Amino acid sequence: MKIIELFKFMIEAKSETPDDGGLLDFIESYLSGFKAVRVDVENVKNLFIYKKFGEGEHLCFAGHVDVVPAGKNWESDPYKAYEKDGFIYGRGAQDMKSGVAAFVQAVKETEAFNGTLSILLTSDEEGDATYGTVEVLKYLQKNSLLPDAVVVAEPTCEDVFGDAIKVGRRGSINGYITIKGKQGHAAYPEKSVNPVNLIAPKLLNMAGVNLDEGDEFFSPSKFVITDIRAGMQVTNVTPGELNMMFNVRNTTLTSQKEISEFIAKNLDGLEYELRLSQSSYPFRTNTDTKLVKNIDASIEKVTGIRPKHSTAGGTSDARFVAPLGIPVIEFGVKNDTIHSTNERTSIEEVEKLYEVFKNLIRMWR
Repeated sequence: MKIIELFKFMIEAKSETPDDGGLLDFIESYLSGFKAVRVDVENVKNLFIYKKFGEGEHLCFAGHVDVVPAGKNWESDPYKAYEKDGFIYGRGAQDMKSGVAAFVQAVKETEAFNGTLSILLTSDEEGDATYGTVEVLKYLQKNSLLPDAVVVAEPTCEDVFGDAIKVGRRGSINGYITIKGKQGHAAYPEKSVNPVNLIAPKLLNMAGVNLDEGDEFFSPSKFVITDIRAGMQVTNVTPGELNMMFNVRNTTLTSQKEISEFIAKNLDGLEYELRLSQSSYPFRTNTDTKLVKNIDASIEKVTGIRPKHSTAGGTSDARFVAPLGIPVIEFGVKNDTIHSTNERTSIEEVEKLYEVFKNLIRMWR
């Protein structure tokens, strides 16, 4: 297969989380000569496939074959790779079958490498990610197979292909606050304590407030209120408690400790309960590492663009790699239609991404 043929084939494999659509079995057979390890857990399928060419470093490409449900109102069948005006439409076109196709083809065509080349794939990135990449990394750590550097081929570019790579990600902290009041009849407000009245004047100093100033790589950690509710959906009962939910995409400058202190300061004098949970922690790969320098050089060679180093966006499976002390970056096609109706990416971008990965493999010493 050539790269675009492979890309279309992958789109047409329906692989909604945690189904892999048969792609992991296909890739295992497609990369003949590579050693394959399956780390399937529960109903999640995971593949680690590698080949030792020499005694040098271990470079790994990582990603996911699962996609979110297609939804409705597509102009074409989301599981038929529809080509129009230089674009290919289909669920997963950007997120992230373009990236998977590009590195699978680049690795397949590699004849010489001064080290080990590998691919790590899961069918559970778009879901809970409980039994996906994190389980493969446990296996690799136990069996002394951890890579020296990892490229996750998530879509990263903003305006044009090649303009951005991810050298880190913000963390994500979820918060749940319960404000205590005293329920009563709405006609007798003096006999009740309305938690809505208690929280209302506090919100001005909380909602949308930056918890730090950010830095060169991270935008500020912002306190984002996502839900406030109280009462029993009737007009004649003053609620006895109020529940508020919030999220903070945190930098390395703000932790759960600072958030707790921020809330204590602003809710001083109120009776409240606070619960925090963290689904991911912030990380940043040193931009002076071999990995960042080589991917920058490879992108510039193919596109003529020197990419910016970003940490914007949500989370990816790179969050599981970084805590192990492994340099990890993300680079892929433009990110402007992921998870949306009529998801698409251009043929040119997929071909260039494949070339970037081929160059990266060639220049790795």
